[in-house]
Amino acid sequence: MPAKLEGKVATAPPRPSRTQPVPVSELATTVDAHLTAPDRAHVLVSGVTLRAQHVRPGDLFAALPGTRVHGADFAARAVEAGAVAVLTDAEGAAKVAGVPVLVHPEPRAVLGALAARVYGTPSSKVAVWGVTGTSGKTTTTYMIESALKAAGRATGLIGTVETRIAGERLGSALTTPEAPDLQALLAVMHERGTTDVAMEVSSHALRLGRVGGVGFAVGAFTNLSQDHLDFHPDMEDYFRTKAELFDGRARVEVVCVDGEWGPRLVKPGTVTVATTGDADWTATGVAVTATGEQSFTAHGPGGVSFDVELRLPGEFNVANALLAIGCLHARGVDHEAIRAGLRDVEVPGRMQRVDEGQDFTAVVDYSHKPAAVALALDAVRARATGRIITVLGCGGDRDTAKRPLMGEEAARRSDVLVVTDDNPRGEDPAEIRAAMLRGALGVPDAERGEVVEIGDRRLAIAHAVGEARAGDVVVVAGKGHETGQEVAGVVHPFSDVDTLADAIRGAAR
Repeated sequence: MPAKLEGKVATAPPRPSRTQPVPVSELATTVDAHLTAPDRAHVLVSGVTLRAQHVRPGDLFAALPGTRVHGADFAARAVEAGAVAVLTDAEGAAKVAGVPVLVHPEPRAVLGALAARVYGTPSSKVAVWGVTGTSGKTTTTYMIESALKAAGRATGLIGTVETRIAGERLGSALTTPEAPDLQALLAVMHERGTTDVAMEVSSHALRLGRVGGVGFAVGAFTNLSQDHLDFHPDMEDYFRTKAELFDGRARVEVVCVDGEWGPRLVKPGTVTVATTGDADWTATGVAVTATGEQSFTAHGPGGVSFDVELRLPGEFNVANALLAIGCLHARGVDHEAIRAGLRDVEVPGRMQRVDEGQDFTAVVDYSHKPAAVALALDAVRARATGRIITVLGCGGDRDTAKRPLMGEEAARRSDVLVVTDDNPRGEDPAEIRAAMLRGALGVPDAERGEVVEIGDRRLAIAHAVGEARAGDVVVVAGKGHETGQEVAGVVHPFSDVDTLADAIRGAAR
C-alpha cells in the first residue's frame, strides 16, 4: 500500500546506549545562551531531539522557529514525554512552561554544538570524511568507504542512498541528518567500534547547521553545477554555502579544481586533484573497455604513482576516484588498499548496469541535474555502438529553472528521449513535463533525435526497452537508487532498477 507522507520520520533515529548527563547550566555556557529558571541549573540532560514525537526522558527539546509553525508549539507535548529542558528563541520561550529554557537568538545554529556536548563530542573519536559538491558526493563516499574497508578499518556511511553502521543498513531520510540525530548517530558508531565514517555533506546541511559541532578529519569538494536554486537565490550563494566546509572545521581539505568553482577553495595546504591541468593528483592513460570499466594511472605528490581499475564508467568517475585518492593518501591509507577499494566499489543507482541477458546495454543513473545528465549520457555515448535511448523526468517542488535545461541536455545527446514523470510531489506532472519539453524541442531538429512524452514512468521505461535493438544503450535517469515515487503527497513503491529489469524480461517473453 502507498504510504501517506506526514512530514515526519516514522521511526526514531538510533541513539547510543549510554551517555554522561550534562547539567543544563553547562550547556547554556557552551553556546552562550540565556538560561531561565537558574534555580534549576542542576537539571541533567542526557539526550537531544528536535522532534516532540521522539522525546525520551531526560532530553533537551529543540524548539526551532519554522516557516509555518514554531517548534515551541510542541513544547508541552515534549515536556509531557519527559523533556527536562528546551532550547529556543525569545518568541518560543514565551510558549514554554515547567522546565528550564535555553534562550538563543539563533537556536538552530548552536544545536549541533549542544548535541555534540551531550553525546560526548563523537567526531573527536571517529574520523569523519565529509564530501560536498553538486554531483559525485555519493560515489566518492562509497569509494572512500570501500578503500577504508580494504585497509582494515571499521567503517560507517552516511548519505543519500543509505546509512550503514558496521554493516547494518538504515534508511536515509535526508542526505545529511539533522544535527541531534547526526551527533547521536556518530556516538552510536563509536559505541559499535567504528573508526571512520564517510559522509555526504549537502548545502542544506551546511546552511541549516546540521553538521554544526562536527570536526572533520577530511573535507572534500567534487564540483558545482546548477541545482537547488529553489533553496539558494543564486549560484554564488550556493557556492558560498558549500565553501563553509572549508572554513577550518576539516583538518585536511581536498578539492577537485576542474571547472571554475574548485580553484576558489584552494589555499596553502589544500590537496588538489584534476583530470585536466595541474594539481597534486592527476590521471594519465585513461582507458575504457567496451563494457565501461576504466583504468588509469594516478600520479601524486613526491612522484607517487599507481595503477587504478574502476568498474564505473565516465570521465567524471575518474575525477571522483582522484578525489577519493587525494583524501585517502592524505590520511595515510596504503596504496594497495586504495587500489583494492576502488576496484571493488559498487554504488547503487549510479551508472548501475541492469543485465537480464539482453543484447543491448541498460543503465540506471541518479543524474537529476543538467550537468549530471550531460555527463552520464556522454559517458555511455563514448562506448555505445548503437543508439542512446533515454528516459528522464524532473522532480516537483524543486528548482524549476533546471527543467528545460535537463530536457535540452538529454535531447542533444539521445537518439530517442522519453520525457516522463519523476517525483511530481505536489505539482501537476504535465506542467513539469511541459517545461522539459520546451527545452528538448528547442534544440534544432538536426541536433536532436526523436522526443516522446509518456507520463507513466513504468510505461515510459517499457517503451524505451521496446525501442532498443542490439548495440543500443537504454539510460533510465533521475531516480537511481530510490524505491518510491511521490505523487500528490503519496509515495508509491517504485524502483527504476526493478522496473527496467521487468521490462527487459517482458520484452524477451
